[in-house]
Amino acid sequence: QVQLVESGGGSVQAGVSLRLSCAASGQAFSMYAMGWFRQAPGREREFVAAISWSGANIDYAHSVKGRFTISRDNAKNTVYLQMNSLKPEDTAVYYCAAKYSGGSSSVAMAYSYWGQGTQVTVSS
Repeated sequence: QVQLVESGGGSVQAGVSLRLSCAASGQAFSMYAMGWFRQAPGREREFVAAISWSGANIDYAHSVKGRFTISRDNAKNTVYLQMNSLKPEDTAVYYCAAKYSGGSSSVAMAYSYWGQGTQVTVSS
């Protein structure tokens, strides 16, 4: 089992950067593909980015491609989401999720473990 704790959210102006972190407990972190999802008020949870257990395979939502970067440090049991050139439409609660074995996925139902989320608010 994996427990996930996100951090790094905040309220910022459009155009700046934030880096989210997701710290995982457990000894098998390197066996999990990891994903970031977000949910804005009144909207469904949506895929942001995902990374395979080895980091070899990475996928992004079209809306964040070129601005966001997902990475992981298996030695630190942590996955990161570097968010550059933030826009007001990036405002949401951001969640990290873990998927045991297999490759990364953009489908929320594929992930078994979720963090509590961290709020990101971007003002214009």
